[in-house]
Amino acid sequence: MSIIEGHIVEVRVPQLSESVTEATLVTWHKQVGEAVAEGENLIDVETDKVVLELPASKSGVLIKILKGDGEKVASEELVAQIDTAATAVQTAVPLTPSPLTGEGGREGGNNQSAVPPSVRKLAHEKEIDAGSLQGSGRGGRVTKDDVLNAMQQTKPAPSPLAGEGRGEGGVPAGERIEQRVPMTRIRQRIAERLLLSQQNAAILTTFNEVNMQPVIELRNKYKDAFEQKHGIKLGFSSFFIHAVVQALQKFPVINASVDGTDIIYHGYFDIGVAIGSERGLVVPIIRDADKLSFADIEKQIADFGARAKLGKLTLEELTGGTFTVSNGGVYGSMLSTPIINPPQSAILGIHVTKDRPMAENGQVVIRPMNYFALSYDHRIIDGREAVQFLAAIKETLEYPGRVLLDL
Repeated sequence: MSIIEGHIVEVRVPQLSESVTEATLVTWHKQVGEAVAEGENLIDVETDKVVLELPASKSGVLIKILKGDGEKVASEELVAQIDTAATAVQTAVPLTPSPLTGEGGREGGNNQSAVPPSVRKLAHEKEIDAGSLQGSGRGGRVTKDDVLNAMQQTKPAPSPLAGEGRGEGGVPAGERIEQRVPMTRIRQRIAERLLLSQQNAAILTTFNEVNMQPVIELRNKYKDAFEQKHGIKLGFSSFFIHAVVQALQKFPVINASVDGTDIIYHGYFDIGVAIGSERGLVVPIIRDADKLSFADIEKQIADFGARAKLGKLTLEELTGGTFTVSNGGVYGSMLSTPIINPPQSAILGIHVTKDRPMAENGQVVIRPMNYFALSYDHRIIDGREAVQFLAAIKETLEYPGRVLLDL
């Protein structure tokens, strides 16, 4: 392949945010010698907050890879080169043969371009024919999870009857299987931040119960008209976020943060929404939530959820926040004590709504109840403020008409 001066395009790591010092290259989707199209994703770049795509800025041929899968890189670091004047070779550059693959770097006769180097190494170590696997990754590429799943499927099936030397289910006696898997950068960062929160904050949790019947009735009455007008379903999230903002305006210290011996009061309401994804927990931020309508909030949350599954959230969307809402109820959680997301000073845990017997006016009635939990930093937030904050949320949700009438 000829390289013409002036036709070489450098591929560099995107500009990372100030709080992110390095990233990890996850999986190259192209190999040296392959054609690339402008805008086509070359490799996934994982930071401690999000997984970014690194697209080709020009069409051409990938002629050099300077950093491989799993290597750490810095902002703006050169990782590859593209020749915009070259012609792609028929096949990718031959890979190093292994005992499992044979000549030409092929496994089972399949094209190795569908098996990234790090995955081939894992497959070789586990004696798995990666070339025969059906890839679940982008473009049909074989991932590490595909190899690990294949390992489970290729284990000898247990005998229907436990024979001599075997335990229950036919598993060989004494066989205790373990699997060591490195944490992703996102998971490492989650662990670091949560541990930091536990070590550096005086965390206390207070609880209250909320009768969700008024909100349920209001939602059922207007959900069809709401969706017809705004093009988005009316969920419960917008009610929760709205009630949180109302309460934060009454108790600004809940929206504050600690900086050394100073308290920083934020004059804005950037609400983090905890979203679970296959890559780990992410907390995108709803900016200026106090200025948004119910429809705006529902649209943002739906968009965050969809892009979190695809790893498409940006660093900017995951940075900042003055308060966080975590709704474990979507997974069926009954009660929890959420951990504060530093440098914030409080987090609200919402749980599953269940019908429970309640005493009202001397009578036992069934009401859809939800337990709310507020974890807060006792260094700057007193119990009185925490309890009153939760009571304000409770009042907004149980008497939504007062908010509409500004009472």
